[in-house]
Amino acid sequence: MEVNIPKTSAVFAALLRADLTTQWRNRRSFVLVLLVPVIILISWKDIVDKLGGAFALSSCITIGLVAIGLMGYSNSIARDRDKGIFQRLRVAPVASWSIMASRLTVQLMMILLLTLLVFLAGFYIDHITLPVAGYLFTFFTAIIGGILYLGLGQVIVGLIQNPETVNSTSRLVYFLFIMVGMFGEFGILGEKVKQISLWSPYGTVKHIISAGMEPTTWNNEATMALLVAIGYAAVFSGVGIKKFKWNNK
Repeated sequence: MEVNIPKTSAVFAALLRADLTTQWRNRRSFVLVLLVPVIILISWKDIVDKLGGAFALSSCITIGLVAIGLMGYSNSIARDRDKGIFQRLRVAPVASWSIMASRLTVQLMMILLLTLLVFLAGFYIDHITLPVAGYLFTFFTAIIGGILYLGLGQVIVGLIQNPETVNSTSRLVYFLFIMVGMFGEFGILGEKVKQISLWSPYGTVKHIISAGMEPTTWNNEATMALLVAIGYAAVFSGVGIKKFKWNNK
């Protein structure tokens, strides 16, 4: 009896449609993730005047990327694994990589949408304008930063099996990254913490996004921050993929 094995492209398209549908059904959570950076930007009008548009935009995009990777991606993966969704998909004629690739594609779409919304809010509300190259380059750096935080989310869900523990851990890491990153950047927590925060995942992502908005100011330090961010992304993704289990048993 001949068995018809579906093409990889058809399988991936079907998975992508299913994941997009699931994302839409859970739209309240992802709408909040998208709106928080926009709300922060609107409330930072004085900061825009004092520290510049690039600082405000890059900070808000970075905050959004942390939320997508830690609050959104890791929790959704942990929840679906606990429900046995991945286990059922693995017994189907579906390549394992296509299951995760579909999920990651949806998250990358979220990253692009987040970046676009922050740009629109900055333009129409705070009247922040960037050169065309700045907009394009920022989308690229936002993707790099998003991959970094998706990788960190993968580490959390790879090392921790219980979905409730994943949720609490991701929230704690989110809080630490935002608080230490933001306060450390201004030197409030001391010079040593400032230097650490500048080369932390939060600091490097914010740096490359801010520099990408003004390509003419890109320098060796920005290039080094980009390489460090790529290194973080590679390490997090490697560890997260290696440690990930498809079920909670």
